[in-house]
Formats: sequence, structure tokens, C-alpha cells
Amino acid sequence: MVRIRVLVVDDHRIFAESLAAALAAEPDVDVSAAGSGPAALRCLERAAAEGRRFDVMLVDADLGAPAGAVPAQRESGSGPPPPASDGIALVAGVRVSHPGVRTVVLAERDDPRRAALALQAGASGWVAKDCSLSRLLAVIRGVLREETHLPPALLTGVLRELTAARKHRTDSERLVESLTPREHEVLRCMVAGLGRKDVAARLFLSPHTVRTHMQNVLGKLGVHSTLAAVALARRAGVRPADLAGDVVERSGQLA
Repeated sequence: MVRIRVLVVDDHRIFAESLAAALAAEPDVDVSAAGSGPAALRCLERAAAEGRRFDVMLVDADLGAPAGAVPAQRESGSGPPPPASDGIALVAGVRVSHPGVRTVVLAERDDPRRAALALQAGASGWVAKDCSLSRLLAVIRGVLREETHLPPALLTGVLRELTAARKHRTDSERLVESLTPREHEVLRCMVAGLGRKDVAARLFLSPHTVRTHMQNVLGKLGVHSTLAAVALARRAGVRPADLAGDVVERSGQLA
């Protein structure tokens, strides 16, 4: 019998233990539980090192949020990413570090916007916490067949959110393409969190020249602050400058 290895990630211990016990009663399911994002990542790393990789991770959408709190709406691509303890951020991290693990988000409420963010982060499903065990098992087995599972009531809203996100990305990409190569490099430094003096040192430019480039970047992107420019750049898929790599060579670089 092929066994399915499931990791339940929820900081509400009673819920996590109850769900794990219910799943473990299935003859083909092995279950472990973790109470936080960092603990989940340690479980995944340990299992991979032992050759017992998890197949599916069930993660609380509100992981790490105070009881009863409604998660703040965060514009896609804006500001710094949420901490590793956040459920959707954990999904995104696992997609990169453990791409073979399918993730399903467990939610207490229907939320098309957050469900769309979860899918964009790499989740294969969004399921109500109070769904039946048979429904959850169907989703677990379905995502292992490369299926995507959403409650029917969320489909229209999620499609609308994904369509809007694609439009915003296309518009943002068009604006970023209007930048010169030097302005694009300055923008990448901004996305990496560098201030004017640090950008100047990295690109071998004067702070005054960098200030001019930054003003040009804001003008071409149609925004009025560095934060807004960084948010737009992230929507367009602009990667931050590699601060760990070598500094930009002076030769061949013109201000």
C-alpha cells in the first residue's frame, strides 16, 4: 500500500491534534503536526534528510495570527513579504525549498482575495476548516493528482482576483520596460532596500546622480514614493539586486 505522508501546520494545538488523529485513522495516511512555520520547515528538512519526504502539507491560513484577528489585506507585491510564520508565506517558502510537497490552505472563512494569493504562492487548494473528513481526504488525494481544489462559492471571486492581478502585473511590466538600463539597476537596488548612499557606493555614482535616477524612476513609474515604486516593481517581477554578489563593475558602466 502506497502511504501518503501529511504534515498538519496549525498553532491551535487542539485543532491540529484532532485533525492529525482523524487523518491517522486512515490506513494509507501517516501524519505529523507542527505548531508554527519554522517548526514546519524543520519537519520538512528532517524528513527529506531521512528520505521520508512529506507529500502534502495542510497549513492554517491564519497561522501566527492572534485569536479572533482578521488578517490585514496586503496589496500583492507590496511591502516586505510576511514573516515565515504566516500561512501563505509558508506556502511560498515551501514551493521554493520543497517543490515536491503539495500544499493545501485551511481557512476559517471564505476570502477570495486571500485564496487567490494562496494559489499565486503555490497552494494547490483552499479548504474550509469545518469541512468533512471525507472532503479533506478527497482534496489531499486530488492535489497529489495535480488537481487544484477550491470551494465552488469562491471560484468566481478567485478568478476575478487572479485576472486583476495579471492586469496589474502587465501594466507594471510596461512601465518598468520604459526605464533605461541604469534606471532599472537603480530600481533593483531600491527593491533590495538600499538607500541613496548605498546605491551610490554600489554603482560607483555620486549621491546626487543617484537622486536624479531615483526621481526619474518615480516619474516614469507614475508614483510618488520609493515604497510605491518597490511595490510596482515587485508586481512586475523585478528581482532585487544581489547584495551578496560582487559589486557592479565600473568598466562599461555609464551614469
